[in-house]
Amino acid sequence: MNATTGRPGKPVHLAVYDTLADWETGHATAQLARIGHEIRTVGPATAPVRSIGGLRIQPDLALADLRPEDSALLILPGADLWDTGDSLAPFARTARAFLDAGVPVAAICGATAGLAREGLLDGRDHTSAVSFYLAATGYAGGGRYVEADAVTDGALVTAGPTEPVAFAREILRLLGVYEGEVLDAWYRLFHDSDAAAYAVLEKAGAL
Repeated sequence: MNATTGRPGKPVHLAVYDTLADWETGHATAQLARIGHEIRTVGPATAPVRSIGGLRIQPDLALADLRPEDSALLILPGADLWDTGDSLAPFARTARAFLDAGVPVAAICGATAGLAREGLLDGRDHTSAVSFYLAATGYAGGGRYVEADAVTDGALVTAGPTEPVAFAREILRLLGVYEGEVLDAWYRLFHDSDAAAYAVLEKAGAL
């Protein structure tokens, strides 16, 4: 727990559903788990789901049983299902409840489109894969789109599918896990393979 300003308390909840993109949340959940956060998976129900990479995941709890006051953060990964119907809309509605309660939400890839359809990006700075991907949802937040690897606005983090490390960086910053040169070094190590960053993290006890 050296080099952390935040202290694990409530669990971090990771949404899981069929076709979820395996690669998008691993950096965030692994680092959070390493510093002591409990990671709990939340499915549409408690029946197993299968990721786009073929991994079978047994959710810890059903979405209907998730309450913002019991969580430190809700992470919404991308999935093909975000773009092929409304089956994941309940997760976007839960994100609204979290944000209304002041509990952070982090959405990446297709999950950003789900939040756009829910109206959650209309008044917040955000990013995604590309601006026209979100524009196709018909949302009213195009003027708040930011060309960046990942964006944090208040309690909301957004990122595109090719930026899992930047997505994790913003989550670590938002939860107060790392800050300053330690956060920068963590990003440089995992995004840029910068060997010099390892020494910074080792000195800070962040490995």
